Amino acid sequence: MIAYKIQGAGQKLVFTGPVLKTFSEHRQLRFWQREAGGQLFGHFQGATIEVVEATGPRRTDRRARTSYIPDRRAEQREIDDRFGRGLHFIGDWHSHPEKIPLPSYRDVSSLDDTVRRSSHSMLAFVLVIVGQLAAPEGLHVSIFHGDGASLELKPHPHIGVKMPL
Repeated sequence: MIAYKIQGAGQKLVFTGPVLKTFSEHRQLRFWQREAGGQLFGHFQGATIEVVEATGPRRTDRRARTSYIPDRRAEQREIDDRFGRGLHFIGDWHSHPEKIPLPSYRDVSSLDDTVRRSSHSMLAFVLVIVGQLAAPEGLHVSIFHGDGASLELKPHPHIGVKMPL
């Protein structure tokens, strides 16, 4: 697992082993690999947001070396299905062909728009970009409130990092 403290919120964001495994499997380490992505689902335990599932990529997504466009209908079906099982939509993830990834303008505007247009009770949504380096160095994790601003999160050193086998 990898945990991130959310400054000013008194919460921590935790990515479980299966989620980290999905991220690792979709790092773009070869020139022919296309961007991959999906959604993040989890539950709340007090001040902890635990991300327990990362979906995708789907056959119906549009993927290229430097772009990823998800199938929005499939995403909504995933949200409806997971909500019925007690999981909440937490945010999105996708890969970039960079060692240490940074969000593009399109990434920022897309997730910001998602926050504004969604019906939810969360303060923010999470964006994870998976780079070529292993986690946590190769992960960009940020939160979006829907007001054009984002906050990059860093792994919390006192919580510890346990990588999946």
